[in-house]
Amino acid sequence: MATFTDKPKATGKVVFKLFDKDGNLKDERHIENLVVTTGLNHIAGRMATTGIPNQMSHMALGEGVVSPALGNTALGSQLGRVSLTTAGGTPSGATVTYAATFPAGTATGAVTEAGIFNNSTGGTMLCRTTFSVINKGSADALAVTWEVTIS
Repeated sequence: MATFTDKPKATGKVVFKLFDKDGNLKDERHIENLVVTTGLNHIAGRMATTGIPNQMSHMALGEGVVSPALGNTALGSQLGRVSLTTAGGTPSGATVTYAATFPAGTATGAVTEAGIFNNSTGGTMLCRTTFSVINKGSADALAVTWEVTIS
């Protein structure tokens, strides 16, 4: 009798692009992230036929510096949260892409963390990442593209 061991995992990659008030690219980062326990539970719930949790709808930036952990449910210190460009993300095969732009005046400061949520406040966190500081000035815009892949 054959034995099958299948341990699917969820991973993510994030691209941050910081633009000045004139639209010039000031900084670009490519960073890995952690899909937290609540995010894994959310994915499983979306596959069920009942009790489907709300789809991911918002992205948040913060200035927390504690490394991501599976038990995270919020950012360490949120600076701002915006709606995703496409609520629920854009699926392609086993990857869902989430995108958002933090315009001038939103999430201004020393940005060191980001997360995806299914509500404008609180809500279920799908994933979280931390990184070296991106200094977002009050006139800057930060575009974030986040890919989550199930493999």
